[in-house]
Amino acid sequence: MLAKYRGRTACDQCNGTRLRPDADYVKIGNKSIGDLLQMTIKHLYEHFQSLKIDKKDTEIANRILTEINNRLQFMVDVGLEYLSLNRFSNTLSGGESQRINLTRTLGSNLTGSLYILDEPSVGLHPHDTGRLINILRYLRDLGNTVIVVEHEEEAIRAADYLIDVGPHAGMLGGEIVFAGNAADIIKNPTSLTTQYLTGKLQIEVPKIRRKPINFISIKGAQQNNLKNISVNIPLSALSVITGISGSGKTTLIKQILYPFLKNELEGFGIKPGVFKEISGYKNKIKKIEFVDQNPIGKSSRSNPVTYIKAYDAIRDLFSTQSLSKIRGYQPKHFSFNVEGGRCDACEGEGEQTVEMQFLADVHLVCEVCNGKRFKQEILEVQYQQKSISDVLDMTVDEAIDFFVEKKDVVQRLKPLQDVGLGYVHLGQSSSTLSGGEAQRVKLASFLTKGVAKDPVLFIFDEPTTGLHFHDINKLLKALNALIEIGHTVVVVEHNIDVIKCADWIIDLGPKGGEEGGNLVFEGTPENLIKNKESLTAKYLKEKLK
Repeated sequence: MLAKYRGRTACDQCNGTRLRPDADYVKIGNKSIGDLLQMTIKHLYEHFQSLKIDKKDTEIANRILTEINNRLQFMVDVGLEYLSLNRFSNTLSGGESQRINLTRTLGSNLTGSLYILDEPSVGLHPHDTGRLINILRYLRDLGNTVIVVEHEEEAIRAADYLIDVGPHAGMLGGEIVFAGNAADIIKNPTSLTTQYLTGKLQIEVPKIRRKPINFISIKGAQQNNLKNISVNIPLSALSVITGISGSGKTTLIKQILYPFLKNELEGFGIKPGVFKEISGYKNKIKKIEFVDQNPIGKSSRSNPVTYIKAYDAIRDLFSTQSLSKIRGYQPKHFSFNVEGGRCDACEGEGEQTVEMQFLADVHLVCEVCNGKRFKQEILEVQYQQKSISDVLDMTVDEAIDFFVEKKDVVQRLKPLQDVGLGYVHLGQSSSTLSGGEAQRVKLASFLTKGVAKDPVLFIFDEPTTGLHFHDINKLLKALNALIEIGHTVVVVEHNIDVIKCADWIIDLGPKGGEEGGNLVFEGTPENLIKNKESLTAKYLKEKLK
């Protein structure tokens, strides 16, 4: 079985340290540079705090040591103490990368600057959110202006000044619903944010939780910081893997479970991490899908409606119109991906790119089709006075109302609306979608397939990234819809509203790095709040009152 896995082996010369052997002759205290690179930020900070050098060396290195200690302190303050120095940057989450950039900024001690942070709480457990807020206040108190784009409730309540944009998304948004002191937002009844902060609207706790019967069992997981743990993941249920940052969630699911099942069920994949046995999946799971936030298409012509196959039904509809039959147009003539009906000048792009040798490329609206993407004779074919280009300019919500009599089109578009993407335009380029939007488009594509013939195990990694309370409500309904048609859903998440709605929780920790990697709890949310060791339990208890 191992023959079909592929992996990497440590370099024979440096044994994986990436340093020449003679580099170990240079020591800081009693540690070589190789030793330091393998330390976590927490242990490195402790090492430099306790470092004892003679008076002369102290005079020479005083300023350098001050900078090292300050920057390591900032790393600890933003909750990154579990990272090691030799960690590759491409293995960091978006939130971890952003917090590292934040510590670099803190180290400069700038004043009078404007800082803009986009979703800094991404990947943060509620236990760490307070530490992040303290860092932002520290930046403010230095004399800087800090602007944060954020949905985290604790961050919203901690703000000095709030700007609430809405009231909804897309065509129904774009207005300043509220701008003023944070405490005054609750006086604005039109704000969705207000309604969730005051409890008028809320994400309801399920009245009945699914009772698991069958489980996938992972035994002896000991990759990275996992300490030989064994866990059970129920089938046909919503499971949430939670725990503080660095507790081992990603290692367990993304490095062990996913690659193993990918190999077993589909016959290919990377080598999984270290474990003893995984059982319980045979004849119960036919496929595994890891739904991440990567773009849904590399081509600029890729868009949500083509991804979920709804565009096929729309093209079929236009090809059945009287003028199409007279001219002999087929569904392919209403595609901008193949020759026939698309504009020959821009090849269906709607714009032409002028390549610049030393500057960024310039994108100009196509002069032939004027951005319509199709030939004029194709645009003459209309359904209810709308051309194919007019339809692509509609939002999902508008299109569902427009095609109300065409059930096949509506059924394919409805999942996009159900996952909270009703504001997205049908022809909107996939490259303009955020990571969270791309993830929800993928989710919608699975909802269009109906009742499961082949049960799938879906894994979602932080699906609430960039989502407002109202959107999380829609997301949970969509995840539960997957389960109702016969699938299994596993979510790696910190959001307490998602955790409280789970059928089953696996809580890792109790902390991150070396102090994590243990199974703290496994079971229902109601039982988790009784666990005194869990850092998640304290925050969940408030939501289950």
